[in-house]
Amino acid sequence: MLTKKQLDLLEFIHKRVQRDGVPPSFDEMKEALDLRSKSGIHRLITALEERGFIRRLAHRARALEIVKLPDAMANKPGFSPRVIDGDKPDSIPAKSKRVEVAAIEIDVMGQIAAGVPIAAISEVSHSVAVPHTMLGQGEHYALEVKGDSMIDAGINDGDVVVIRETNTADNGDIVVALVEDQEATLKRFRRNGSTIALEAANPAYETRFLDHNKVKVQGRLVGLIRTY
Repeated sequence: MLTKKQLDLLEFIHKRVQRDGVPPSFDEMKEALDLRSKSGIHRLITALEERGFIRRLAHRARALEIVKLPDAMANKPGFSPRVIDGDKPDSIPAKSKRVEVAAIEIDVMGQIAAGVPIAAISEVSHSVAVPHTMLGQGEHYALEVKGDSMIDAGINDGDVVVIRETNTADNGDIVVALVEDQEATLKRFRRNGSTIALEAANPAYETRFLDHNKVKVQGRLVGLIRTY
């Protein structure tokens, strides 16, 4: 059985596809359901997918396949399962074997410094699709890396890092750290008593030592996306 919000979203997607032949954007879904953030839409879509009503295709941006509808909606004329193409064309070579992996769109919140800290991140620049298996529990967001201070950890300038929201971290975790409520940086976290060390993974950069009151953990690294 679907919740009211899940049913409302499924019906909204179905109506827009029947009317326009293309799916609504995540922003349109958010506005239609009167939700404050797109993370709520992600959760609803995941629930619909787990219940077998829709399927997401990772190789196409925002591609949705409506697999079935509840009886009350399925009895309406004009429904048949179909794949909804998103923003990007399918560019997989004809001879390649297609592997469909469930994906979720998460917000890219701008750039994060892997070097000298830059201004704190607050604005959504765009969205990126990431494999569902990368995310696990909790809320997530993504950041574009600027700089090379984490290069020895395999994080390059221009990479997109996937971050799980949390305000705690274990020693050795790579985190998004907010310094003095003004600067955000991607570094390895270590605590020693009341002192926080933010370590680079590049010998060209020195470790920063700060009082614990001046550092707030904003999230922990869980994945990375690289485009060649």
